[in-house]
Amino acid sequence: MKIIGLLLPLLLCLSARAADKPDLALTGKLDGRDNQTYKLVPFDVPAGVDRITIDFAYSGRDEKTTIDLGLLGPGGFRNNAFRGWSGGNKSRFTVSATDATPSYIVGPIAPGRWNLLLGIPNIREKAHAEYTAKVYFSRNGRIPDLLDEPLRAQAGWYRGDLHMHGAHSDGSCTPQSGKGKVPCPLFVTAQAAAERGLDFIALSDHNTVSQANAVRELQPYFDRLLLLAGRELTTFTGHANLLGSWVPLDFRVGSAGVPDWNTLLRNAARLDGFVSINHPIRLSGEICMGCGWTAKPEVDMRLVQAIEVVNGNDADTAISGIPFWQAQLDKGYRLTAVGGSDDHNAKQWSESRGAIGIGTPTTVVHAANLSQHALLDALRAGHAYVDVFGSKDRSLEFTAKGPDFDAEMGDEVKLAQNTKADFSLKVANVGGGSVEIVIDGRIANVIDQPKIADASRTFAFTWTSDGHRHWLRADVRGADGKLSLIGNPIYVNRVAPAASP
Repeated sequence: MKIIGLLLPLLLCLSARAADKPDLALTGKLDGRDNQTYKLVPFDVPAGVDRITIDFAYSGRDEKTTIDLGLLGPGGFRNNAFRGWSGGNKSRFTVSATDATPSYIVGPIAPGRWNLLLGIPNIREKAHAEYTAKVYFSRNGRIPDLLDEPLRAQAGWYRGDLHMHGAHSDGSCTPQSGKGKVPCPLFVTAQAAAERGLDFIALSDHNTVSQANAVRELQPYFDRLLLLAGRELTTFTGHANLLGSWVPLDFRVGSAGVPDWNTLLRNAARLDGFVSINHPIRLSGEICMGCGWTAKPEVDMRLVQAIEVVNGNDADTAISGIPFWQAQLDKGYRLTAVGGSDDHNAKQWSESRGAIGIGTPTTVVHAANLSQHALLDALRAGHAYVDVFGSKDRSLEFTAKGPDFDAEMGDEVKLAQNTKADFSLKVANVGGGSVEIVIDGRIANVIDQPKIADASRTFAFTWTSDGHRHWLRADVRGADGKLSLIGNPIYVNRVAPAASP
């Protein structure tokens, strides 16, 4: 079993989600006298709410009773506060300032008296029906669990792309006429990801969350591809993805409201966001302002969760993010290595900029299920590796067993001086390649025969602790010598750094 301390935050998080109960339950009864009438069901929305979600159910369907749904904000039709009408085609819907279920209108959530609007096109003369509307109030952009139901319920390794752009920033593609370029619709991007066989993507357009409403519409159609909330925080001194929230965030680093990156990162943390620094080792200038990470003063890396170690096809180049990431690991920070294609044109790849499309590289995540909560929890835990070329079947599993722990990539363990741990590396579908064990940033000669002779092979070694802080991870190179799989570390005796000045 893993160390209990490592699981406690996850268990507390799961417990909190299990308590995701409605804030209100509105109930009522109908009979034949209500046929072809409209009824208002009032409820009060307190200040601070930024999303309302309704889950509606009623009885009497076997008697042909039908109840249609709509929603009115404070003041109703007279105050131009109509928020939508879905009739009988939806029993669950949500409205917020950034996105709404199709049929409903995006807009601020004003405190005050709201009304669920019921239309009763049919209830027979002697029939009776009862209804219940569960009302959920969300704050700080939190999405209630009933809007984050897993696309797949089982635990497993899920493959996805955490960095791409479309019509809501600078993504472009060729229109139907074949002439010129136009902003690339989100549907085209999602369809390309689905055809690639991915399980999830993050729509990380620059500084905006305008794509949220399109995601709300497309997600039911893409019921095998999870569309993660995201945006790329694009500043003059660095870029970083913020995943998990659609709440608008002031990104203007260097302004009075956001004087530095630490302020921006603390604001992102209040949204329970997952932050990954993108392509940190890049030239920054007039061609691409802020592409390289030049943030000053020094950023408190405890506010960051991940580093994009591969951006597009830069894994074996001087601008790969791997050295930057490993330098942070050496300082004691716990940061997950991820990859992103940084795609800007869906399937219509551009040879001139060396782009190779959505899903290259792929970030492969060991998650409890395929939902936003589960994926981000697993990424925070470091239960992931990067498939550099975005294959569908290459895999890497790096584990360790000790006196009182059974760890996987991303886990932290305690190992006293002169105590041994047994490490195991299982690799599949990289025939002819070789494995590398990296300890504290240096390749360690701990495996006698690192060549991968078979389609699937397991390597093992025993390592003795000196009682100090270390991190150990595994890479896999293909038969051509190029990096193929990049593993996250297992941390030994890690002591978290103090806050940066």
